[in-house]
Amino acid sequence: MSAPDTRRVLVLNGPNLGRLGSREPDVYGSVSYADLVERCTALGRELGLAVEVRETNDEGEMIRWLHEAADGRLPVVLNPGAFTHYSYGMRDAAAQRTAPLIEVHISNPHARESFRHTSVVGAVASGTIAGFGPDSYLLALRALAGQDARPRSTTGG
Repeated sequence: MSAPDTRRVLVLNGPNLGRLGSREPDVYGSVSYADLVERCTALGRELGLAVEVRETNDEGEMIRWLHEAADGRLPVVLNPGAFTHYSYGMRDAAAQRTAPLIEVHISNPHARESFRHTSVVGAVASGTIAGFGPDSYLLALRALAGQDARPRSTTGG
């Protein structure tokens, strides 16, 4: 259990992200998933955040985690992986957020295949950070640390 003054944050990862380090290192780099988890939790401690990192290849599980975050008013760092481009169920779950949700991507989707240029999540996220390798997660955690836990509007500015 986290200390009362420590904000809990979920870092949620979609399909194939558990294979970091061995999956297309020319695109995703050589940092392993275990290393990513350690980097996120270590920075979280520095920032006063209780960071919990999860990964799933199952769309239903991701949706349940987003519901958990909404019900618990938990900020989320979300790398939807391939779900980014087509999962309207996940998009609808993300739209129910009650705290900031930052979409992250290790690579820059706009510099890749055209099917990756569309995110169904982006419009309901607080913001998107992409193209900075594993540092995309760290930048998102720093952004969350600078925000309070109040809900943000998903319509406009």
